Amino acid sequence: MTPAITESEIAEARERLPLAFQQPLPVRLRRYALWALFTGIFAWCLYDFNITPARIWEGLGRFGRVLSFMFPPHVWDNWAEFSEILNGLGETLAIAFLGTLLGALVAYPLSFLGAKNINRLNFLRLGTRRGFDLIRAFETLILALIFIRAFGLGPLPGILAIAVSEIGTFAKLFSEAIENTSEKPIEGVKASGGSRFQQIRFGISPQVNPVILSILLYNFESNVRSGTILGIVGAGGIGFLLSDRISAYRWDEAWSIIFLIIAMVYVIDWLSGLIRTRLIGKTDPAR
Repeated sequence: MTPAITESEIAEARERLPLAFQQPLPVRLRRYALWALFTGIFAWCLYDFNITPARIWEGLGRFGRVLSFMFPPHVWDNWAEFSEILNGLGETLAIAFLGTLLGALVAYPLSFLGAKNINRLNFLRLGTRRGFDLIRAFETLILALIFIRAFGLGPLPGILAIAVSEIGTFAKLFSEAIENTSEKPIEGVKASGGSRFQQIRFGISPQVNPVILSILLYNFESNVRSGTILGIVGAGGIGFLLSDRISAYRWDEAWSIIFLIIAMVYVIDWLSGLIRTRLIGKTDPAR
């Protein structure tokens, strides 16, 4: 049995070692100041944005009325109308696929320029990395609006917006994957007389290809959702039809389109999981 500690022993230990029982006063003051600053900023945001309980309650009531149009969902009774919806879904899928593919094709060679173990020139590598950051600073929706102004309405601006946005994202992720590769396979290829290109081809690529494939599949799923939003601003796809139904207050059709989008994303996620398992191996038993 552990002997009980008396109050007098605790008081004596507190007197001898005060920092063991509480943090120093400057640390506590900084903590209180940070919490006060955070609370003040949060309260100011609520006030400045006019976020009040009455407004939230009123909004929830209107939102409930919108949700009430969800059931029963609309069922198209003729092929002409339903084929238009299917064409929009297929267009969104094609926009996401082409945008992801084009972004990856451009980003893959650029990622080697941004990898520390490939590019030894600091100024070139850092300049390339800052270029990746500059591209990622532009939101896909902003790029879509710019390309719509340049190329007009349709799928092309959506494809270009996703491709340009993904160049920065893919190049950064790919270069980080390249930097995290093991040097042993590279040294083996080098010891056998392999050139620098062969070291990359046979020593680095087999290590990063599964990671790159996983990144591509995940971003493709994300771009399918982004493609829906791009369609709302005129970049083609199912988003245009969804925006049209919402503008016309045809909420039953809008909800049916949303359900179809959810089903499409679920199927894509399921198929990408099968591809990962087939080509990479099953890494998550719970998936």
